[in-house]
Amino acid sequence: MIIRFPDVTRQTLAGRSMRWALHTFWRFSRGLTMGVRGVVLDDEDRVFLIRHTYVSGWHLPGGGVETGETAEDALRRELHEEACIRVDGEPVTHGVFHNPGASRRDHVVVYVVRAFTVAGIKAPDREIAEAGFFPLDALPEATTAATRRRLAEIRDGLRPAQTW
Repeated sequence: MIIRFPDVTRQTLAGRSMRWALHTFWRFSRGLTMGVRGVVLDDEDRVFLIRHTYVSGWHLPGGGVETGETAEDALRRELHEEACIRVDGEPVTHGVFHNPGASRRDHVVVYVVRAFTVAGIKAPDREIAEAGFFPLDALPEATTAATRRRLAEIRDGLRPAQTW
């Protein structure tokens, strides 16, 4: 199932500017930044991916951990916001990755989620252009390298790398 929102698919100058402003704010307001990503796998071993309106490529859903929030709480919130997915069981931590592409202080916690409910169809918004489940052996061409690496580690039982 792929959900397309054609009216919000182009990267906009405002979107890129917002991303830069948020990153700059986080960089100077926090000593360390941390994000989460969810590898949501269904019974057919398809993975849920999203394509943002403000950055190219297909990604695992996720986002930043807010002040006072646990990483797992952030995962649950982000999956609800970005994918209309409710985590039903306990997510399994796949790894913690240094993300020097975002900043020298950024880390990403990746969870594997197999027990979940799709609570509804994600409505169009300014953040998510497309979303859907994809077979692990037929990912969209524009799937990011980091997303492909995490999926290969999980699929093949490889030791997680240390960097994103």
